[in-house]
Amino acid sequence: MVVGEVSKFERFFRAAAELDVDKDDLKRYHDFLDQKVYDLLVIGQASAKANRRDIMEPHDLPITKGLQEIMYVFRDLDREIEVSPILDRLTARPPLDVTLSEETEERLPMVVGGLTMALARAFKILDPETKNPQTRDWERVERIFELLL
Repeated sequence: MVVGEVSKFERFFRAAAELDVDKDDLKRYHDFLDQKVYDLLVIGQASAKANRRDIMEPHDLPITKGLQEIMYVFRDLDREIEVSPILDRLTARPPLDVTLSEETEERLPMVVGGLTMALARAFKILDPETKNPQTRDWERVERIFELLL
């Protein structure tokens, strides 16, 4: 990530949940995203295969009601901060046995944005006083996401 991108993410986390993140947090964030996107795509692949398709459509992704709602919250904040183009570039796409449809590819930045917004807010749910997430905070939030996604 270049300097301008880092400052956008710092601004995003401040706006999303009043969190101050540093470079170490952004590394953990990137690792978190890689794993969660991988998890979503693997389940989406299984859904497409179960329906005898070689193309993954957006409805194959396991998007919960809560994630869907927070994706809209992200969209509104993204209009101001514009991190979705960076998210699209940073989002790892693991090798799959299916092809992502154009619509699925286009939707991924919004899904990743929703995950980002949910992550930021999860820190505050676990401890409303959190300002700068520490290793313990990251571990707790990551465990919750492991249960849910």
